[in-house]
Parts: sequence; structure tokens; C-alpha cells
Amino acid sequence: MRRLLLAGAGHAHLALLASLKEQPLRGLRITLVSPLERQIYSGMLPGVIAGHYRREEAEIDVARLAERAYVEFRPGALARFDAQQRSVFLQDGSEIAFDLASFNVGSRIEPAIPGAAYATAAKPFESLLERLEQRPFRRIAIAGGGAGGAELAMALRFRGAAVTLYSEHPMSPPALAGRAEHTLRRAGVDFRPGMAVSAIEPGPLVVAGASRQEFDLVLLATGGAPLPWLKSSGLARDARGFAEVRETLQSTSHPHVFAAGDCASLRGATLPKSGVYAVRQGEALAQTFRNLAQGSLPAAFRPQRRALLLLSCGRRYAIAQWGGWTAQGAWVWRWKNRIDRRWIRRLSGETK
Repeated sequence: MRRLLLAGAGHAHLALLASLKEQPLRGLRITLVSPLERQIYSGMLPGVIAGHYRREEAEIDVARLAERAYVEFRPGALARFDAQQRSVFLQDGSEIAFDLASFNVGSRIEPAIPGAAYATAAKPFESLLERLEQRPFRRIAIAGGGAGGAELAMALRFRGAAVTLYSEHPMSPPALAGRAEHTLRRAGVDFRPGMAVSAIEPGPLVVAGASRQEFDLVLLATGGAPLPWLKSSGLARDARGFAEVRETLQSTSHPHVFAAGDCASLRGATLPKSGVYAVRQGEALAQTFRNLAQGSLPAAFRPQRRALLLLSCGRRYAIAQWGGWTAQGAWVWRWKNRIDRRWIRRLSGETK
């Protein structure tokens, strides 16, 4: 029986496991490797920080989901991957061999800012929450003004901190950026668009051009970078270092390897690093592995033309964007809350 290794429990693999739970797959022996048995759902992280959810309400029991999907769960983090030899090595020194592999391991925060060691990365989310729980931080700076940075800024402001958000690049699309900037300022966030953090010094002290300001805590929410082991994996990569895949989500250099979510780059397309696209990729992977188990060809991933983006705004208020349409209000937060809770229920096996 062929061995399928699933590395990482991002949105794509969670959607795959949900499909396998609902309709078990025969013909492949499947192992999931992921660092944590329980992990925070990213869509509810701002709500946890703001106090709208208890942590356990936003956690996914990955080990239990794998068990219900008839998948072996192995706790661990990848240290090295050899595409040619078809094996992975975990940080504890153990090795796992495979016939087919699928990677949904996400990305890391780009540590390029000088002095980044004096800051706390927004990922992994569990480490971020542990840092925030150590003591009250009254003055917080965030480097990175994308959707994730904006959500963190408003959540932390809602819980009482004075927050400064540094943003080198404008948020897109412009309609969303306009709503987000207005809402950030209304929430009391010191938003500094077009102002990149050039260095972080002990204190921690943020250097941004001629400005030097001290904070109790600095968070990095800058753009994602590929995990270090991808560089030596032997897989074809795009210009930024992410695994390059074709429309079947197979590596362009090693067709027995699949990749989805933030760690992958679809050749010929520019897709945002979004959980909405990753879930759709997970659905394509579910069909692919069912096909392969029956001796058929992999399924193609067809990215949707538009994806719904829902931006939490600290209080129970949110912004929605879909194509050229945008809206905001408490009703958008209630809509987002229903979507997020439905996703958690699907993964936990609850029906209500």
C-alpha cells in the first residue's frame, strides 16, 4: 500500500482531513506530521486577543481530527526534506519515508529587519498568545500593515494597549484600504502608512527613518517568507523561494510531491496568501488522492476569480471585501462569526 505523508495542518490539509472524515479514503496509508496536537484557527485569533472568544473556542484538535479521518498523527516539526530520496527528517532526528507527499506548512515571518531578535513574530500564533499573556503591554508597535497587522492592531487596541502600526506598503485593494485606514484611526490606532521600520534596537526601540520610539513590545507582522528547509529540498521554487506547483498542485520538478497554501506558488498565477484559496486547494487535494488511490489522474485546482475577505476590527465590528464590493459594520462581524464557528464545527464533527 502506498504511503502518503501530509506535512503541516494548514487550511488545505484541514479541509482534506474534513473530507476524509466525512468519506474515508481506502488504498493509501496516510500520516500527518504537525508540530501541535491543538492549534489556533487564524481566522479567530484577533477575536481571542480582543476577548470575544475563549482560546479553546478557537482551537482545532488536529490529532482528534486526524484520528477521525483514519490518518496517523505524528507530532513534530520538519527539519529537512529530500525530494529525491522521498523522506523527511523531523527536528527530533526521526525519519519518515513516503511514496507521495503533500506540504501545507505555511510560511514564517520575514526576519529581514535589523534587530528583529528584539521583536516577537506574529507566527506561530500559540507563541504570540503566550507572549501577550506574560504581562500587560501598554505600548505596542506592529511592523507590517497588511490585513493581519491591521487586525492585530485593532484587537490589541480594543483590549487597552496604545498601538502604533507601521506600514511600508499600502493595503490592497484600494477600496478595502480606505475603509481599513478610517477604521484603524477611529479605533485609536496610531497608523503610519508609508513608514517602514528600518531597525529595532534594545528597549525595544523602533527606528523608522528619523523617528525613534520606545515600546513595551514590538510585533512583526511583515510579509511571509518560505521555511528554511525548502531551500535544500530539491524542489523547484519561485523567485521568492516558495515551492512552485502546477494546476494539479504537484511540484513542477517532482510530481510525487504536492504543495498548497502559503508554502506554495501556483505557476502562471498570482494568488494572495489566503485561507480561502487554501481551503479550495484542500478540496482539490481530496479529490486528487481519491483519484490516485483508484489509479486515476490528479484533479486540477481552479482558483476562484474572487475571494471573500473579512477583516476583524477589534470590537465586534468587521469589514468585508469581495471583488469590487466592500461593506462594514457589526452585521459583518456577526457574518464572520457564523462562518468561523461553522468551520470549527465541521472540523470538530459537531452538527450544530
